[in-house]
Amino acid sequence: MVARFFVPDLVPEAGAQVPLPPAAAHHALRVLRLRAGEQVVVFDGRGGEWRGVLEVAGGDAARVRLETFDPVSRELPFSVTVGQALLPAERMDWAIQKAVELGAARIVPLLTARTQTGGALERGARKQAHWQQVAVAAAQQCGRTAVPEVTLPRRWRDWIEEARGARPEACLWLLAPGGVALSRLPAPERSVTVLVGPEGGWSEEELDEAGRLGIERIGLGPRVLRSETAAAAALAMMQALWGEC
Repeated sequence: MVARFFVPDLVPEAGAQVPLPPAAAHHALRVLRLRAGEQVVVFDGRGGEWRGVLEVAGGDAARVRLETFDPVSRELPFSVTVGQALLPAERMDWAIQKAVELGAARIVPLLTARTQTGGALERGARKQAHWQQVAVAAAQQCGRTAVPEVTLPRRWRDWIEEARGARPEACLWLLAPGGVALSRLPAPERSVTVLVGPEGGWSEEELDEAGRLGIERIGLGPRVLRSETAAAAALAMMQALWGEC
């Protein structure tokens, strides 16, 4: 399989020599052990991807000489934002990775009534930078031509009120036991936001608030899923029902 690298500021011209970001160059040369002259793929997240030839620039530096552009898109036919309640470190990374692999366009880490915050608000920028790198790595691996944004952590109530206020007609779904089966819903027209609760589930106050704001409660079947599994399951079901499968 040809290695892929995200290069946010590439010059989109055949023959251009595009430097790989330091982390990508290190991964190419020291982890994958790629050599000069090997074929690679680069993309900038704005659609499509370039095939090119790896050139070693000395030390851990590398660049790619662009050859041919492919306007391919591997995105879902509608945009999905995942509002994911914060989880312990490795489980949060896993949830973000799988959401990216399954087509999420945006991921919003949420602080809920039953979230173990771990200083998320105080260290939000550092956590966001780490999560964004998780998203980049997942997009590179799975062949996506866009890299989802992972935002700063937000308080659940503030964010949903803001989201509903900005777009009263927006499609917002909250995953919770006893909700409407996903298979009974029509396909989203342009976008949908899926809210995933914490390990302890949504509080009654949060469920009441969601109902007041017109957020539809959605169920994924009779079994209770872990928080990090729920978003992946919902995205996979949406693909099967309305997307690519």
